[in-house]
Amino acid sequence: MSEGAGPTFEVKVSRKRLIAIPKAVADALGIAEGSRLRLRVEGDRIVLEPVRDALWFAIHGPKVAYISFEELEEESEREQGRLAGNP
Repeated sequence: MSEGAGPTFEVKVSRKRLIAIPKAVADALGIAEGSRLRLRVEGDRIVLEPVRDALWFAIHGPKVAYISFEELEEESEREQGRLAGNP
């Protein structure tokens, strides 16, 4: 579901002001029990969006740099040495 182009759903607010996210929306956005959502108010609208962690971005996010396995290994060894106190 792309931004602004997806289907529209109507949900009902419960007595405790809770709403249920339709299954199709949850599945499409990878929202499951325990997922964190960010809620913000834009004028008279409520916007909900998933809060993604670093691992999700590493796997699914946009790729901004490319590194070979060898470069990754070298950097890892340098960082491990630095953390161990070996320059």
